[in-house]
Amino acid sequence: MNFHVLTLFPDMIINGLNESITGRAIKNGIISVNAVDIREYSQNKHKKVDDYPYGGGAGMVMQAQPIYDAYADLTKKNGIVNPRVIYVTPQGHTFNQGMAKEFAKEDNLIFLCGHYEGVDERVLEEIVTDYVSIGDYVLTGGELPAMVMIDTISRLVKGVLNNEESAQTETFSNNLLEYPQYTRPEEFRGKKVPEVLLSGHHGNIEKWRLEKSLERTRKYRPDLLEK
Repeated sequence: MNFHVLTLFPDMIINGLNESITGRAIKNGIISVNAVDIREYSQNKHKKVDDYPYGGGAGMVMQAQPIYDAYADLTKKNGIVNPRVIYVTPQGHTFNQGMAKEFAKEDNLIFLCGHYEGVDERVLEEIVTDYVSIGDYVLTGGELPAMVMIDTISRLVKGVLNNEESAQTETFSNNLLEYPQYTRPEEFRGKKVPEVLLSGHHGNIEKWRLEKSLERTRKYRPDLLEK
């Protein structure tokens, strides 16, 4: 799967995703991450990509031309036709595991990372297919949300995780929080691993895990049970 990010800070994207599980998947050729520097497409000699908003107001707005030209060049060079283009914005639908599963079906995903007070609406109308947020708060730019989504989506791509079962059993895969996990030693600071996990009885273990998932979800995220 190929991830493409239109950004003002390509090093931030590459350095952030070249570690841990995503880094291993990139090294193994299971996914690729391509960060495109929007400034390289500026027609301004100072590589300026923003300007004052029409109608007045605080801050600056990213211009349409550099973004559109970066997008056009990216799709042409890579032979990408009608891609999903995700604009990272607090105004979008809140990202969740269901969205991640949907996006993971694509061969190519393009992320547009905004900055300043926003992006010229005209280029959004031209290229964006999905408006997505990672939460109800404001960040400096779209790079961190893009990396969050790429990390989540990557985990659902075949071959990225060592254990294929992991993506199916972890938190949110069935609208439940994940059950408690334990490892050696059997006792730590007077607290013992639950006996059922030492029993070797898979049926009882699965029942216990489901009960604990439901218990945690009722306590911390009762809204998930409504789904």
